[in-house]
Amino acid sequence: MTMWLAIFGAVLIFAISGAVYIVCGFHRFSFIKKLGEKHRIISWIVSAIIAAFSCGIWAIINVWSVAVIMIHLFIIWLICDIITAVIRKIRGKKTELNISGAVAIVITAVYLILGWYFAHHIFITKYNLTSYKNTGNGIRIVLIADSHLGTTLNGEQFAKQVDRIQALEPDMVVIAGDFVDDESKKADMEKACEALGNLNTTYGVFYGIGNHDRGYYSEQYRDFSFDDLCKAFNDNGIHYLIDETTDLGNYFCVIGRNDNYDNERKSIADLINSCDSSKYQIVIDHQPNDYKAESDAEVDLVLSGHTHGGPLIPAGQIGLLIGANDALYGLKHINSTDFIVTSGISTWAIPFKTGTISEIVVIDVEK
Repeated sequence: MTMWLAIFGAVLIFAISGAVYIVCGFHRFSFIKKLGEKHRIISWIVSAIIAAFSCGIWAIINVWSVAVIMIHLFIIWLICDIITAVIRKIRGKKTELNISGAVAIVITAVYLILGWYFAHHIFITKYNLTSYKNTGNGIRIVLIADSHLGTTLNGEQFAKQVDRIQALEPDMVVIAGDFVDDESKKADMEKACEALGNLNTTYGVFYGIGNHDRGYYSEQYRDFSFDDLCKAFNDNGIHYLIDETTDLGNYFCVIGRNDNYDNERKSIADLINSCDSSKYQIVIDHQPNDYKAESDAEVDLVLSGHTHGGPLIPAGQIGLLIGANDALYGLKHINSTDFIVTSGISTWAIPFKTGTISEIVVIDVEK
C-alpha cells in the first residue's frame, strides 16, 4: 500500500507540474503574447482556459483520460522545447514563433489517436506450441483477458467479438480474468455472458478470476455482485475455476487459480495433486507472477493477462523493474512450461494503448 501511495503521489506532483508547464507553453503563442502586452493577467487566464479545454474535454470519457492527455502533452512539449533550444543555440538565431509548441500539439494528437486505435481495434495473435504429451488431435485454445466491460467494449460490442472467436473454431475458450470491473454494468455483463454461452466448442468456456472481478469498492457501487457474475456464468454454461481443477477427457486438465490479490489462494503444487500428470495441464492464472512455482510444478501451459502488455509506455516496464510481474507480454518458455501473457481484449479505465495492442489470442497445441 505504501508503494502505491508513493506512486500515486508522484503522479499527482508530475500532473500538477505538467499543468503549469502546458499553461506556460500556450502563453508563448504569439497571439496570446500580443494580448499580454496590454492585458497581462487576461493573457494568462486565456492560456489557462485553452490548456484546461484542450485536456479537460476528455473528461467526457473519464478523469483518467484527462491525466493521460495532459501528461503526454507535457512530456512531448518538454522534449520539443529542449530540441528547439539546442537547434536555436547551434544556429544562433531566435524566433518569435512557438514552433515547438505547435509541433508538440500535433505529435501528441497523432500519438494518442494511434493509442486510441490500438485500444479499440482488436487484432488476432497466434502461437503454435508442441508437447511431448499425447494431445490426441491437438487443441486450439482461444484466450482473452481483461475485457473490463464498459471501457472499450459494452455487451453488444463484446458479443460481436465472440462471433469472431467462433469463426476461429476453438476447441476451448479461456477467459484469464478481469472480465468486469467496478465500472461495468449488469446489462453488459449479462449480454456478454449470453454471447459466450452460445459458443460452439469441443470442451467449453473456462474462466479464471482476476483482481478486478470481485470489485474493489462496496457491493453497492456497481449494480451487480460477484455472486451475480458467477450465476450468469452458471446460467450460460461457463466453467469458473477458482482454485479448482477439472479433467477434460483423456488428454487435458484445466486448473483455475484464485487471483493472488487474495492471499489465501492454494499453491500450484497443491492444485496439481488432483490433476493427472500424464495429461496436458492448462493453468489459468490472471497475474503472471508465480512463474518459478509453476515451472517447478512442471505444468504445461500457463495463461495470464493483467499487465495489458504495458498499455502506456513506460508503465509496463516499470512493473517489471519493481518485480510486480514475471513477464509483460507474449510467450516465454521455462523448463517444460510455456507461459503466455495476453495484452487483453480491452483495457482498464484508460481507452488508449500506446505500448501494445488489444488482441484475441489463438494457441494451437500439437504433439
